[in-house]
Amino acid sequence: QVQLVESGGGSVQAGGSLRLSCVASPYSYSNYFMAWFRQAPGKEREGVAAIRSDYATTYASSVKGRFTISRDNAKNTLYLQMNSLKPEDTAMYYCAAEGRYVPRPSLLLHAAYNNWGQGTQVTVSS
Repeated sequence: QVQLVESGGGSVQAGGSLRLSCVASPYSYSNYFMAWFRQAPGKEREGVAAIRSDYATTYASSVKGRFTISRDNAKNTLYLQMNSLKPEDTAMYYCAAEGRYVPRPSLLLHAAYNNWGQGTQVTVSS
């Protein structure tokens, strides 16, 4: 069972930046599909970005061009660089991992992932 621990959340003003990190343990996760999701109060959990073991990426249209997902397999760490943040980006952000194959249309679907972190809060003020 992969354990995922997120960090890097916080409060920023609109237009600011944050970098989220997710450390996976205790096994190597280099072959895992990894993703970031977010959930705002009263809303469903939505996929933000995903990255495959071959480093191919997928983004939600709402964050494309502003967010960048990356991974460092040597450090077992997943990142989400968030730039030009907007108030509507305010949410709890979760890291997710899946060891089985995830087809491309499912990369941003929360049902495709079986391993989740506890989340880190991101608050963007106007």
